[in-house]
Amino acid sequence: MAPVQGAMTTGLVFNLQKYSLQDGPGIRTTVFLKGCPLHCAWCHNPESISPRQEFIILESRCIACGECRRACPQGALTQGSDPLPRVQEQCALCGACSDACPTAARELVGRRMTVAELLPLLLRDRLFYDDSGGGVTFSGGEPLLQFEFLAEALAACRAEGLHTAVDTAGLCPTAHLLEIVPITDLFLFDLKCIDADRHRYYTGAPNDLILQNLQALSRVHSNIWVRIPVVPGINDARAELDAAARLTASLAGVRQVNLLPYHRTGVRKSERLGMNGFLAGLQPPSAEAIQNAAAVFRSHGLKAVSGG
Repeated sequence: MAPVQGAMTTGLVFNLQKYSLQDGPGIRTTVFLKGCPLHCAWCHNPESISPRQEFIILESRCIACGECRRACPQGALTQGSDPLPRVQEQCALCGACSDACPTAARELVGRRMTVAELLPLLLRDRLFYDDSGGGVTFSGGEPLLQFEFLAEALAACRAEGLHTAVDTAGLCPTAHLLEIVPITDLFLFDLKCIDADRHRYYTGAPNDLILQNLQALSRVHSNIWVRIPVVPGINDARAELDAAARLTASLAGVRQVNLLPYHRTGVRKSERLGMNGFLAGLQPPSAEAIQNAAAVFRSHGLKAVSGG
């Protein structure tokens, strides 16, 4: 194994998803990095938004045994005898409470890792990557928020001959995006809404830099999959889909469009994180709605698929 450069740079990883079939070609391991500049109302991974560690509480598992309080180095300073609250002023996010919980009712989201620690975990499944045409995908959150760690990890994977993909929403410095082009085999570029006002309202951020970055990336990279979450009532109107299709059809580097049907996983996650404001009553789009959306993109000469 080639030595990993810059091994002291750390990244905050909140999940390693093995045998992933939805984040690029073949069988992949997806590395989810914490932190996102967007706050999408339909977010599937709300635990990715904060750039810091945080607790997920599964209240249905809690048996109020008090082990979390007894294990906490600051427990004696917290009033009460019931289980520790999700957030307390003295919390150092050491994870002692989650380690002590006998029912796994408390989960500390986010682990600090160096590239030297991460790479052996990725190489364990090299056989699956090679046999299926898969590899490693870096996702989030927004992986480019942890640019130094991402760049080192991509370089380490490339040195090992692994296929690399980066899933980005494009809200990042253009220079950072272009710097990783030589060590990224595939970009999965997420487009939320083309309409500027709608994008700002539902994600909390403008989309001008995102669209500029997609155009800049397409001029220098020839393998981009544009991924569009199809969210009923938000970005599934014909005018919005047509605008997205016109844009993507004009970009030489776009190879296909992946339509990702909204699902409700994020609703329960947001509750466990103590978050509010997600689209709790929204239902996933029908299969017919996804087929109709795909037809719009195909009418512009694009390859459009559901999922992936």
